[in-house]
Amino acid sequence: MTNTAQATNPIPHWQTLWLNVNLATMTNGGDNYGEICDAALAISDGKIAWLGKQADLPSYHKSDVEVIDGQGRWLTPGLIDCHTHLVYGGNRANEFEMRLQGKSYQEIAEAGGGIVSTVKATREASAAELLKSALPRLTALHQQGVTTIEIKSGYGLDLDNEVKMLTVAGELAEQLPVTVKRTFLGAHALPVEYKDNSDGYIKLVCDEMIPVIAEQKLADTVDVFCENIGFDLAQTERVFTAAKQHGLAIKAHAEQLSNLGGTELAAKYQALSSDHIEFLSAAGIKAMSAANMTAVLLPGAFYFLRETQLPPVELLRKHGVAMAIATDANPGSSPICSIQLMLNMACTLFRLTPSEALAGVTCNAAKALGLSKTKGQLSVGFDADIALWNISQPAELCYQFGVNPLSALIQNGQQVI
Repeated sequence: MTNTAQATNPIPHWQTLWLNVNLATMTNGGDNYGEICDAALAISDGKIAWLGKQADLPSYHKSDVEVIDGQGRWLTPGLIDCHTHLVYGGNRANEFEMRLQGKSYQEIAEAGGGIVSTVKATREASAAELLKSALPRLTALHQQGVTTIEIKSGYGLDLDNEVKMLTVAGELAEQLPVTVKRTFLGAHALPVEYKDNSDGYIKLVCDEMIPVIAEQKLADTVDVFCENIGFDLAQTERVFTAAKQHGLAIKAHAEQLSNLGGTELAAKYQALSSDHIEFLSAAGIKAMSAANMTAVLLPGAFYFLRETQLPPVELLRKHGVAMAIATDANPGSSPICSIQLMLNMACTLFRLTPSEALAGVTCNAAKALGLSKTKGQLSVGFDADIALWNISQPAELCYQFGVNPLSALIQNGQQVI
């Protein structure tokens, strides 16, 4: 005689089962942690197969599953760093010292500093050298719980070197168990060979670089630095149009230094996110909300550059715009490879709540990368990218930095730390 209950609900086949854990599922955005205490979580074929109160755990094939005692610790989604410039040549520590000795931006630039120096070093570096220098930066983030990262180009500023950067970014995913999303940022700055010819350079980006990047599948997304010291609205729109024509998603560096309107333009092109946005206006926020864009806040750059204009967090909350947090790891304005420091800075500098900050490096960061259906939450069917923390409450992840509370890291269902 057939058991009706078993026929309707067959006994699941799981590979791994975590017992005696607390879950911060991050399924409610920044409103709360989506906590489930005294919980269990099951993994099958690299996906989350079941989660809930341990008391509600269904029957399972005990002989087939690896059971792990979480000892009352907390599971969160693997962390996501959704805005970095991790691949570059050289460093700019000398400029840091020069600024502190009173040198102006112009004096540093005249001495060969600024982004020009990074472009020069990146062009001179081989792919192997770029990989070697980027790997410790990625390792540092990975060891703090990062399972997904976005890496931008933008220090090559010609076709060969932009391709080199993006290729290295892809190779990093072969070195460490981290999902790498690549963004083409050819419109980052003006190379010296196009001095006083920004339209000519944008033509190169649109007509030569983007088609090759798209054909070789070297990037998922195209970004533009839309700013008075970057590229204007008309030039930015040309890049967005070319990206759309080649099936690439869009992001924007915008409203970092002034309110140029780049975010509103990005919203018209259904961009995934607008990043920095300290000078974003109410009109820009409304445009983001209508386009379901994510605001990516970068407290590391705000801190390192000693900025004073805070991003409009309260208005973003009011209009329901998701807020992500990222390191912006780069040699000039945020030479910081600590996602845990970003969590603290998001709270102390930008006044996010700890739950908003944690959402900023999980569910909202996933949204900023177009991954909201597979990553950034502890939900059935999502990728089993999971971090185990030796903490007593989720707020500890924002409260303290310098002591790493990561106990284990799971990527696609496999424990990698």
